[in-house]
Amino acid sequence: MRDKSTGTFILLKGTSVLKVAASLLLFMAFIFSISGILTSLKPQYRLSSSSVNQAATNINGELLYQLMGWENHQFLTVKHNFEVPTLTNLVFKLSSNINLDDPRSLLGRELPGFFQFDGKILVAGEGTNYTNMPIESSPPVEIMKAEQEAALQNVDSIEEPSNGNSSSPPGQTTGNRKVVYLYFTHNRESYLPYLKGVTDSDNAYHSQINVTKVGEHLKSSLENRGIGTFVDKTDINANLNKKGWKFWRSYDESRTVVQAAMASNRDLHYFIDIHRDSQRKDKTTVSINGKSYAKLAFIIGGKNPNYEKNAKFATELHNLLEKKYKGLSRGIIIKNEPGSNSIYNQNLSDNAILIEFGGVDNNFDELNRSADALADVFSEYFWQAEKVNQHSNQPTDKQ
Repeated sequence: MRDKSTGTFILLKGTSVLKVAASLLLFMAFIFSISGILTSLKPQYRLSSSSVNQAATNINGELLYQLMGWENHQFLTVKHNFEVPTLTNLVFKLSSNINLDDPRSLLGRELPGFFQFDGKILVAGEGTNYTNMPIESSPPVEIMKAEQEAALQNVDSIEEPSNGNSSSPPGQTTGNRKVVYLYFTHNRESYLPYLKGVTDSDNAYHSQINVTKVGEHLKSSLENRGIGTFVDKTDINANLNKKGWKFWRSYDESRTVVQAAMASNRDLHYFIDIHRDSQRKDKTTVSINGKSYAKLAFIIGGKNPNYEKNAKFATELHNLLEKKYKGLSRGIIIKNEPGSNSIYNQNLSDNAILIEFGGVDNNFDELNRSADALADVFSEYFWQAEKVNQHSNQPTDKQ
């Protein structure tokens, strides 16, 4: 090989290739030796397939280039702006499953409940970081079975959805077609202002006053904008109790409900699973133009092999919210932690997303404003997409 800028020849002989290969083999043997030692000393530092995969992504062209440079120094002289990879970090990460650049990989093993902060912030909303990511909590058994359901309060202040005039342009309607499907995998997630005597976020569940109310308002707001919407209020929690299933199987149950809806109505094109976060009010509330809103967080299942398409849809909505309701979106979180569902039925459609509406301390005035804001930007996104689809489906004139 000849370097045109210097006129020098760079030769990589057969012996050098063998040395590089031998170096790589020795390198990998060293890693697995260290892994075996650490695992024997402390079993939780196990070498999982996911950690191997993550660490392998760091063995890139830069690292291979450096290894070859050790055998033939002309390589390193040709590439002047070469940044040397940190081998110590790579070896330690692969052998211990700990990433020195991400303290959560260590703290997650040592602090109970810290695993709930696992995930990747794909798009950070205003103020969003790894200390205030959405938290998904499970209700106590007695709450899940509604054996200890709280009394209600402040329910008279909850406004029923209105069926006012459409705010969409005249004639802009889906007609009889229902194109948006709203459902609730954790349908009994509720809000503390309406649960008498309840202060623990883990107990914020109720069979009557819950996230389904948010879905009803969002449906009304979307239909006021000409977008046909169906709200499925199937009591997933009750179905789990009937089958004797644990709470973590909620997505298995809701999946059958979504699949049945898709089979019965081919017009359904957008699927939104509505939840509420377990974070407290300071992290889930924002003031916009003097009015209080419940923040929205978009959750994408990273275990879905095609999650990028769902993330693209969520990103479009996030960007529109940033333009019209800055600070309302907490951003887009990719969930892919071991032992969790992290698909969230999103492999059923490219336009399937999960949205956290506020947190346990938000009230329905705040939640409904956020539902109206989401309907506003969604309608903008939807009608623009409809125009594009209509234009692409128009027959072209033949000369």
